Amino acid sequence: MGGGPVHEALADLELVDHHCHGVVTVPLDRPDFEALLTEGGRWPGTTTFDTPAGVAVRRYCAPVLGLERHAPADVYLARRAELGPAEVNRRFLAAARTGVFCVDTGYTPQPLTSPAELAAAAGAVAQEVVAYEVVRLESVAEAVAGRGVDAGGYADAFRSAALDAVRRPGVVGVKSVAAYRTGFVLDPARPSDADVTRAARRWLARGGRLDDPVLVRHLLWTAVDLGLPLQLHTGFGDPDIRLHSVDPAHLTDWLRLIAGTIPVLLLHCWPYQRQAGYLAAVFEQVYLDVGLTLHHVGPARARAVLEEALEITPFRKLLYSSDAYGVAEFYGLGALAFRRGLGELLQDRVDADELALADALRLARWAAADNARQVYRLPDGH
Repeated sequence: MGGGPVHEALADLELVDHHCHGVVTVPLDRPDFEALLTEGGRWPGTTTFDTPAGVAVRRYCAPVLGLERHAPADVYLARRAELGPAEVNRRFLAAARTGVFCVDTGYTPQPLTSPAELAAAAGAVAQEVVAYEVVRLESVAEAVAGRGVDAGGYADAFRSAALDAVRRPGVVGVKSVAAYRTGFVLDPARPSDADVTRAARRWLARGGRLDDPVLVRHLLWTAVDLGLPLQLHTGFGDPDIRLHSVDPAHLTDWLRLIAGTIPVLLLHCWPYQRQAGYLAAVFEQVYLDVGLTLHHVGPARARAVLEEALEITPFRKLLYSSDAYGVAEFYGLGALAFRRGLGELLQDRVDADELALADALRLARWAAADNARQVYRLPDGH
């Protein structure tokens, strides 16, 4: 990390990671590890180590495992296997210096740490760490369908199941992956009961993922009714996304309709961080992060992404997230990239007398932790 008081302050700050996932607790062979370095599929004949994320792992994560910087991929993976999953996870989670995790528990194609297990691994080095849960609403809807429900009873059954889910101890928010299922080019209005019943009949007859546009709209409006902060994936993601349809600007009419209700947190955003910043500037309830993006662009480009996100975003609207999933390296990389990128950005403004040092330190605290505490109503200190 660079020099200067802003960098020093960010290095000392304990982060609140408002959107993340569990990590794998079993050994990973090279193909499985490489698959977790990308949002895409496996690439025959090439390697995901030859990506910005893969290069960043060899540069910044190798020393955490006791290796030289830029260790070759085979050396890196051998050292990872030698240490074992528990020690690897402990090292990277400790290096991230995160005191609070808000964990999306709705995507588990393979066994991952629970929120409690994640907190335990991160707190193994004499610090108290707390993990909360974020409920993925599509998973709730699909569980309702899986248990059996008729079309006319779907809306009530989903609402009841969602209420039960958010009443679990430790739940602080909900999430939708509408971006993956339909994109955001949707009618913004709340669907009628009759429309929901007709759509449920179609969906329940064919099964599969919740990807009916009417039912996705119903899900988003149910989130409003639940009253908790709503996380929405936007921008960059897996290949089933149609990137042009997940520009958060498509949400404008819906955001206008739900004004004065719940906080809406736009996740990741790249390459639409400027559009997300506009929405945060004009809608009181909109917040954003550039998590996921930061560990994929790496510390070398983190400042550029953050700088675009903050061109117009109110400083109380930027949150930190890693969106780490599967491999604990992304917890370490996300935290490092955020601290370095934000530190460079703010320190240069202080040095140019565009920002007072006291203000820069306050803005750093807000983005690193305090904004998330405020939005999710987390207790001070955790």
